[in-house]
Amino acid sequence: MKTKKEWINNRLDQVLSVYLNESRSFVTNHIKNGNILVNDSKVKPGYLLKKDDDIFIGDLKIDTSINPENIHLAIYYEDEYLMVVNKPSGMVVHPAPGNYHGTLVNALMYHTKSLSDINGEMRPGIVHRIDKDTSGLLLISKTNEVHRILAEDFKNKRVKRKYLALVHGIIDANNGKIDAPIGRSELDRKKMSVTDKNSKKAITNFTVKERFKNYTLVELILETGRTHQIRVHMAYINHPVVNDPVYSKIKPINNYGQMLHAYYIGFTHPITKEFLEFECPLEKEFINIMDSLKNS
Repeated sequence: MKTKKEWINNRLDQVLSVYLNESRSFVTNHIKNGNILVNDSKVKPGYLLKKDDDIFIGDLKIDTSINPENIHLAIYYEDEYLMVVNKPSGMVVHPAPGNYHGTLVNALMYHTKSLSDINGEMRPGIVHRIDKDTSGLLLISKTNEVHRILAEDFKNKRVKRKYLALVHGIIDANNGKIDAPIGRSELDRKKMSVTDKNSKKAITNFTVKERFKNYTLVELILETGRTHQIRVHMAYINHPVVNDPVYSKIKPINNYGQMLHAYYIGFTHPITKEFLEFECPLEKEFINIMDSLKNS
């Protein structure tokens, strides 16, 4: 494969560790053994990638098959056309390099043979997604017709979603709007950032739900759907999401994932035209953390 623009001048072992979602030592060993080549030649793990470099990845003994797996699904709604499921924190939505098992897609394939295939074999039924460490509600499509309608509804902001997040610091205002464009970070191409360069409009509305000694629980409603939007915007106003491993520089308070939960979704059923809305509670670990903050 050709070197991606954001990989240029980065170490080969670091790039492939992220791309394959494997440990640096795993990638390093395969580079040293000649299972990974650049321009058909062996290179050192610290080789700095250049424009137009061709990376060959041989047999790394990674099982990339996508198979049904008997994993529990928290189903909030299901009919012959679609599903609404509650994804737990820590679960990857769809298979990708380094994550071919234990994903939501593996669980969906075990539960039903009817899933849309518009997004390809790696993402059957997936109309939209949330991060691995974000919990909450997702819409799943069983047919291509329904998938197309839902995708259009998302594009035109007809699907309503609300999130809850625990963030660092005390937010004084009871509500507010963050209007700041988001694009790829120039300093770290694996991250997003608020920037005027090669960015897109991004708007996040927030309402304070509860204040703790050094934390704030906020409800968030998005007017746009940019990658990592909530996490980037909250970090931008100096109130990063608690336990965010990428956009927060503050030490995690425990091993639970980032404290962001997609608790509400409302949409018009593509076939019946009935407006459906669902809410799911915070995960037990999320609640326990807030209880401990109340008692501290």
